[in-house]
Amino acid sequence: MSRLSASDVLVERGAARWTCGQSAGLLLLLAVVLLALVGPIALDIDPARQHLARFLEAPSLAQPLGYDQLGRSMLARLAHGARLSLSLALVSVLSAAVPGFLIGLLAAWCGGWTERVLAALADAVLALPGLLLVLLLAALAPGGFWPLYVGISLALWVEYFRVVRAACRVLLASPQVEASRLLGFGPAYIIRRHVLPALLPRLLTLMRFGLAGAVLAMSALGFVGVGLQPPTPELGVMMIELLPYYREAPWLVGAPVLVLFMTLLGLLLLSPQKEAA
Repeated sequence: MSRLSASDVLVERGAARWTCGQSAGLLLLLAVVLLALVGPIALDIDPARQHLARFLEAPSLAQPLGYDQLGRSMLARLAHGARLSLSLALVSVLSAAVPGFLIGLLAAWCGGWTERVLAALADAVLALPGLLLVLLLAALAPGGFWPLYVGISLALWVEYFRVVRAACRVLLASPQVEASRLLGFGPAYIIRRHVLPALLPRLLTLMRFGLAGAVLAMSALGFVGVGLQPPTPELGVMMIELLPYYREAPWLVGAPVLVLFMTLLGLLLLSPQKEAA
């Protein structure tokens, strides 16, 4: 029997971790990301350009999704809408993950009154529902990008803070960290060697769910008319604009719904699953 090298074993273990559901989720996300990144460049069509003579024109080879109620290319608007939703969600999640991680690490590292003050701040933010916080900021500047960005980031950072704080309190009291401190290693080494490897899988899982929640929140706010405003090509805005024409052109309403569904399902399927014993 041939013996496998250590690298071969690691490759096989890494491949075995990918389940059918995670592979399907990755394919769905790649399709949406490809539409968002390549679509606007390949089409080279202004999503706001109108051709009123092509009002609700049916799909064709030149325009696979046809034209909307104002004669605008639906495929171009969908590509720009997917790019807008993904980019804003990604920036919001990163803006929440980085300070949430740093504040949670600071609370667990310092302890005492520092931890109590930061925990009280997080509880105060958590007491206010995230969607209500976004609505309050959106009321200050209706239709603007920054209220959505700031509101989603403020609503999400508490999750990272609570997870990092709870995990670091256990990690920093572990024998490995105590041994590193006795050997004279500083905080940078301890964080790089012990904290980050243990927290990275949890943070990535939180970021996946955070991306799904941010995309859904932005679409929901656009759908109810308090988020981004027309003619901005955003998934929720397109849904509410096209809803009155669902009988004449159901494919137009179904297109942004399908992109939103694929994005959320892909992110949820990518979540790690427990292996069977």
